[in-house]
Amino acid sequence: MIKKLIRLTFLAICLSFCLLILSCQKREISLSQEKILSLENAIDINSANISELENLPGIGKGLALRIKIHREKFGVFQKVEDLLLVKGISDSKFRKIQNLVKVNQ
Repeated sequence: MIKKLIRLTFLAICLSFCLLILSCQKREISLSQEKILSLENAIDINSANISELENLPGIGKGLALRIKIHREKFGVFQKVEDLLLVKGISDSKFRKIQNLVKVNQ
């Protein structure tokens, strides 16, 4: 009787673990799909005009202008993280927009 109870408890634990893994995998797939969708709608910082850049959270007219000037002075951005080189874009501001922008070269 005790052996059966131990087996059933072990099976219940294994089943719970398997269900947990499946739910985590489903969540990862969902997050990946969200990232793909956001990249499709992302603004290309190498070709965006000032008004498009202003639509990004925390980016006003002045900062949008600095992004454009930086692009003209130093050339196109090689990666999204290069926005951190623009004066006025802090780490926290960058984190808010990093999934909303992309770099096409």
